[in-house]
Amino acid sequence: MIRKNRHARPDGSESDSDRRLICVGAISGPFGTGGEARIISYCEQPEAIARYSPLISADGQRTFNLQITRRSGKGLIARLSGVIDREQVAALKGTKLFADRASFPTPDENEYYRDDLIGLEVRNADGSPVGRVLNVLNHGAGDLLEVSTAGSETLLIPFTRQAAPEVCLRNGLIIVDQNEF
Repeated sequence: MIRKNRHARPDGSESDSDRRLICVGAISGPFGTGGEARIISYCEQPEAIARYSPLISADGQRTFNLQITRRSGKGLIARLSGVIDREQVAALKGTKLFADRASFPTPDENEYYRDDLIGLEVRNADGSPVGRVLNVLNHGAGDLLEVSTAGSETLLIPFTRQAAPEVCLRNGLIIVDQNEF
């Protein structure tokens, strides 16, 4: 199972300290005139975004402590540290908010964060190479591993126990059973 609160990494997400940043939301614009912001949360539970404060902009130049004030439709309304008026929020519209990967809880057994799977090597049960995970997709019928192959082909492999019976994050490897896809 894939934990849903993993989306994209910013360019250069590996900093000098090897800190991995995970996109957990975005500022979608101002709310009212008092400096509150509309926030889109990419977390499985939208309010969980506040637990990962301080949040970092993609360029790493800004950090924000986020305090949720209420829900609004599908989004959240929040105050961001250092942001005091509508114009400042408007200038931040579209800013993606990132959290340090180390601040996330350890997933349950047989659960994986999407971001942890991207880049893993994929091999067949006999040890022959298949490729590397480019992305994890879900169009409503289950998770799919998008895998690039040596021949620049892309495979979509169901991320199920039958098709991908072994995932070893420590070794950076996923074992797949070609008979299942």
